[in-house]
Amino acid sequence: MTSIEDQSSVVARLLLFLLLAFNVPLTHSSSLTENGEWNMEDDVPLKVTFCEGATHWTDAIPIGNGRLGAMIWGDVSSELIQLNEDTLWTGTPGNYTDSTAPAALAEVRKLVDNRNYSGATEEALKLSGGPGAMYQLLGDIKLEFDDSHAAYSNESYYRELDLDTATAKVTYSVGDVEYSREHFASYPDQVIVSRISASKPASLSFTVSLDSKLQHNLRVSGQNQVIMEGSCPGETKENSSANSKGIQFSAVLDVHISGEKGTVHVLEGSKLRIEGSDSVVLLLTASSSFDGPFTKPEDSKKDPTSDSLNTMKSVKKLSYANLYSRHLDDYQNLFHRVSLKLCKRSNISSQTIPTSARVKSFQTDEDPSLVELLFQYGRYLLISSSRPGTQVANLQGIWNNELKPKWDGAPHLNINLQMNYWPSLPCNLLECQEPLFDYITSLSVSGSKTAKVNYKANGWVTHHVSDIWAKSSAYAGPAVWALWPMGGAWLCTHLWEHYTYTMDKEFLKNKAYPLLEGCTLFLLDWLIEGRNELLETNPSTSPEHMFIAPDQKPASVSYSTTMDMSIIKEVFSSIVSAAEVLGTSNDVVIKRVTEAQSKLPPVKIARDGSVMEWAEDFQDPAVHHRHLSHLFGLFPGHTITPEKTPDICIVADLSLIKRGEDGPGWSTTWKAALWARLNNSEHAYHMVKHLIVLVNPEHEVRFEGGLYSNLFTAHPPFQIDANFGFSAAVAEMLVQSTMKDLYLLPALPRDKWPNGCVKGLKARGGITVNICWKEGDLHEVGLWSENQKSQVRLHHRETMVLAELSPGIVYSYNNQLKCVKTEYIFHC
Repeated sequence: MTSIEDQSSVVARLLLFLLLAFNVPLTHSSSLTENGEWNMEDDVPLKVTFCEGATHWTDAIPIGNGRLGAMIWGDVSSELIQLNEDTLWTGTPGNYTDSTAPAALAEVRKLVDNRNYSGATEEALKLSGGPGAMYQLLGDIKLEFDDSHAAYSNESYYRELDLDTATAKVTYSVGDVEYSREHFASYPDQVIVSRISASKPASLSFTVSLDSKLQHNLRVSGQNQVIMEGSCPGETKENSSANSKGIQFSAVLDVHISGEKGTVHVLEGSKLRIEGSDSVVLLLTASSSFDGPFTKPEDSKKDPTSDSLNTMKSVKKLSYANLYSRHLDDYQNLFHRVSLKLCKRSNISSQTIPTSARVKSFQTDEDPSLVELLFQYGRYLLISSSRPGTQVANLQGIWNNELKPKWDGAPHLNINLQMNYWPSLPCNLLECQEPLFDYITSLSVSGSKTAKVNYKANGWVTHHVSDIWAKSSAYAGPAVWALWPMGGAWLCTHLWEHYTYTMDKEFLKNKAYPLLEGCTLFLLDWLIEGRNELLETNPSTSPEHMFIAPDQKPASVSYSTTMDMSIIKEVFSSIVSAAEVLGTSNDVVIKRVTEAQSKLPPVKIARDGSVMEWAEDFQDPAVHHRHLSHLFGLFPGHTITPEKTPDICIVADLSLIKRGEDGPGWSTTWKAALWARLNNSEHAYHMVKHLIVLVNPEHEVRFEGGLYSNLFTAHPPFQIDANFGFSAAVAEMLVQSTMKDLYLLPALPRDKWPNGCVKGLKARGGITVNICWKEGDLHEVGLWSENQKSQVRLHHRETMVLAELSPGIVYSYNNQLKCVKTEYIFHC
């Protein structure tokens, strides 16, 4: 099996070849000329820009290496670098079983069978568990500059996040001295690096300190190093025992100065004062005692201070230039795999105004370069918050400045965590999905105990909220959101999707299939014989959505919601397909699945012609509800498609119109992807536009979505899922695929993006796709398969051709889908 590192280098070389073959620039935006060649005059840098320091947290610039994160505020007189480390959580490993649950389950099922849905909803409270852990922060680096900096020139101030280099920069002038700050988070060296410099020698003087809202202590080592040691609360909201030892952490801040006159001395016991330096490099390493979800902090053998100091020792052997070069090589190997060019330009220069102004003007100018930026920003955030060996990207990625973040900052499994990883495959960042598979593995361990004790079932289960301790039981709270045992099943669909994009049979056999099988065993036991000789789920909820029961009482618990059945169908289809690949179709489990598949209820149509969300056509008190659970089968699922179920697609279309346009950011991007699946470019684009509205942090309105000035997406408050959902939705508008079919520009808004090019998107079957279009029509297509022969039906509008691809060959097609050129790629 080829290692991921080897795969990455091969992908990079092949993509470079494709770019050269297409004459496509590597990074910046460009437009097609009359002859179909690239015009470099319209280049728009991929930068998020600001004309002042941050006032609110959502004005700050996020950087990260998957494990360590920072928010750069960029104030002139007092810089704040707010820090995160992804294993800092409250709590300890929990017991996610409840021996009283089976009796409560039997009572709930009885009430549902008797159509007492409001009573079942109330009784279902007995099936809820306790609250989970909360994501914490690490601390702050503070830089206090001399009073003279308050006299800086406002016109000289500039702050940016350069997506091409994953570097945050701040520049300003005081008199005739120009000051600059650069910040980046290195994955290969596991360090956050800041470089502060001045244009004139000996002009740099400031005080640096390290602090945290968590319990901690500080000490200075030598004259240029501050060590912070602390702990997270061991208790959770459920377990308030003050004796629980929480996760321990350590951070080491090292200061390096340059210049003959520069000095460093200790101030107030734990601060460092720099005087008369030419430039200063700050290095921050951090570690925790977290040793997996099943090890108590008190039993951990990890020494976070020793780990942080050892990392720092290695980092200090490298120059700033070396650190930056290694950072760029690592980051750009991922980021440069995909570029998007949408060539209609507004009259506004993105380099002279802050990005927030571009967001404000989007409703009138509809600048496509802002779509490019937001698409790539989602990819940037995924690279920065989820890398091999890290935790999963949580509700806020890795960035958090509160001890009690909204919704605990936890992974939510009824859309949010899954959406975080929607772009990982089509947007060519497969490595960034590894933490998700590690997390599913952990959930399967705790979830097998929950399934056995709570539900008397085989396999494993998890519900709608989890945490670093792999919480698998239902969260504390009402059944409308807490009682939802489909979280693990939805996650398992990502396992099969990973195979369909990579064709990695070893992954399928050794990682995906055992997890899929365990999930399937639970689903088979969870399904019970029901009405009309069909299988049903009971109890069942549609995530976070109530209905009015026949007795006119509000309820959330019934049976066989459309989402339950859609997810089960998707998992069953996945494991049957996986078994065919692995030659295990005769296994007992697969035979049970194929028998059960024929007994699953079909999608039902409501009286108003929309997709029925529940098993019965209950009155819906919130027709514009934010969740689109009943349309799971359309996206991200595959059981509803224009080709196989055209009639249901018409019904899904009506359902989307009925749901309306308003909703939080993640709902907006889900709608964009759903409309794209329906090949409706007008509505898909309208949802893209709907998201790009500036949010005022001081006047947030719940469920209205939008963007903050740093392009974080809003619920409000900030949730990162829509940043990822946006990238996935745009990719879905440009390329869709099955294992046998590849659809080009299926939902391209031709009037909005008449000319453009996308390179490096991935399609199922292990295919990489380049597409250029001109005046709204296909111009050129490039395809290649990395490791295996592929046969795929290539579709554009009404044209379809059969394409046979051999590995290592680039196939170029014209606008009639005629193969006009093939070129071999030679592996180095």
